[in-house]
Amino acid sequence: MGQGPPASLIRRQSASHEYRILGKHPNSEWLYAVVLDGVLLYLALDVVAQLLPPHYNPLSQPESDLAVGPFGYIMTINFLNRGLLSLGFLFALHRTIRDTGSASLRPRNGYLLFGAWSVGSVLLAIFPTDVPPTPVSWHGAIHLVVAVVAFLGGSFGALSLTLNFRGSGFLERVKRIVLQVAILAVVLCLVDLITPFLAPRTAAAFGGLFERLFLGALLFWIAAISASALRHGIIGQQPHPVTQVSEI
Repeated sequence: MGQGPPASLIRRQSASHEYRILGKHPNSEWLYAVVLDGVLLYLALDVVAQLLPPHYNPLSQPESDLAVGPFGYIMTINFLNRGLLSLGFLFALHRTIRDTGSASLRPRNGYLLFGAWSVGSVLLAIFPTDVPPTPVSWHGAIHLVVAVVAFLGGSFGALSLTLNFRGSGFLERVKRIVLQVAILAVVLCLVDLITPFLAPRTAAAFGGLFERLFLGALLFWIAAISASALRHGIIGQQPHPVTQVSEI
């Protein structure tokens, strides 16, 4: 008579299946945790940069202005932090969707758009902006173009990815939580980018606020998914029983 598969193999297969049910890859858990730490670090550095000279107005001036000045390196580091945490999140989310979503689930557009946001955040650190009334420089022009592409990529990428959350109970539960946040991020992004053309005075007075609300919505979307992935896999879960196959 033939022999059944070894018990160790069954346990490994069961563990892999369990991670698929819980909605995370075993190697993605630490990535989600690092992403959450990165979001908290981003908020902390943003506050510190805002409190230091030259004390830019957060209501009227964009966040990028914080990278210009005697303490501009703090915001430059924060741009790099935002890019790296976004790339780490995208990698972890890809594994989660791959392991838990339906076989036909391939949100390629969402990956590309959100990847543009992630890489764009790094490029913003490399090419600093120009603070008015300083004339636009070559690096300031690059910063502006990259910012527009990154903002559109981040908002529409988040919405595209969220709409593809299906194929497992975990993804569908997360979708119910973050879909409205993704829609809000798109609306705030469009308000931030279009207002200077439609209402220049409003943009001059509250452009910084619109931008920060958009960034806050997108970072909340990232943090909510990361926290849900960690909580769903760690809290209140019991291992599935393994059916042992005896050797004959």
